[in-house]
Amino acid sequence: MKVSEVKASEIKNLSLLAKQVVEGFITGIHKSPFHGFSVEFSEHKLYNIGESTRHIDWKLFAKTEKLYTKKYEEETNLRCHIVIDNSASMHYPIVQKQTVSTLNKVGFSAIAAASLMEILKRQRDAVGLSIYADSYEYYAPEKGSERHRSMLLYELEQLLVSKSSAATDTYTYLHEIAEKLHRRSLIFVFTDMFQPNKDNAVLFEALKHLKFNKHEVVLFHTYDGKTEFNFNFDNAPKKFIDVETGEEININTENVQEKYTQLVRNYFKELKNKCLQYKIDYLPVDINTGYNTVLTSYLISRKKIK
Repeated sequence: MKVSEVKASEIKNLSLLAKQVVEGFITGIHKSPFHGFSVEFSEHKLYNIGESTRHIDWKLFAKTEKLYTKKYEEETNLRCHIVIDNSASMHYPIVQKQTVSTLNKVGFSAIAAASLMEILKRQRDAVGLSIYADSYEYYAPEKGSERHRSMLLYELEQLLVSKSSAATDTYTYLHEIAEKLHRRSLIFVFTDMFQPNKDNAVLFEALKHLKFNKHEVVLFHTYDGKTEFNFNFDNAPKKFIDVETGEEININTENVQEKYTQLVRNYFKELKNKCLQYKIDYLPVDINTGYNTVLTSYLISRKKIK
């Protein structure tokens, strides 16, 4: 679902917005190659001989003449952990107020994460959350209760109103997260892959660590396509300031646009090839194009891990 398709202009209720995004996605999915994917989200499962009869739904039996047992929150199908980079570079573009049509990268990631949580809820899957920058800011293990989801939504809402001047320390905290996740899980990482003064090899060592326990890892390379990829600025001379290092450079954008975009394309290609090597799903996500890529990746990854 595209941002422009969400009617509300202000983000007053993240849970409601996530439901709107997921409902729009489900409506479209019936016309897509994933139309066979179950979106009924049944709260029952067929009774198997030998199981306790304690949780049989007798009212449903009277209607269907089939034995079903009720599914409870602890009977989750899958464990999912969402990881969000909350460093200063993720707070670009600078916006006065986050709305559905004016988001920075961390705002987009928060809404995408809330939408994933909504679809995980409907599939009875457990979800956990990690937020980091130059420290491990928040961690919650995977659970499936409504109280737990409300707690995670609160943390995501804070990302929509917070500011950050922190540098990125992705590789350190991905190692820490990997140490915490012992059972096989589906892991979604939202980051702009910006880490000054660190070699990408170090970052990929951390991503490899996440794969150690046979986790399924999806890397959402989050970026602003208009300026960070296409370098679409007016032709007036400009001063660019690195929000994490404070470095400054004065340039005329027209003079460097072609070379810049070629370097960025090469960088994206390099990241994709490296992820392919380590069997990590790499998905560049332009914050201006909506959430379908994020939600579709859940469907694909869920099938892989089952």
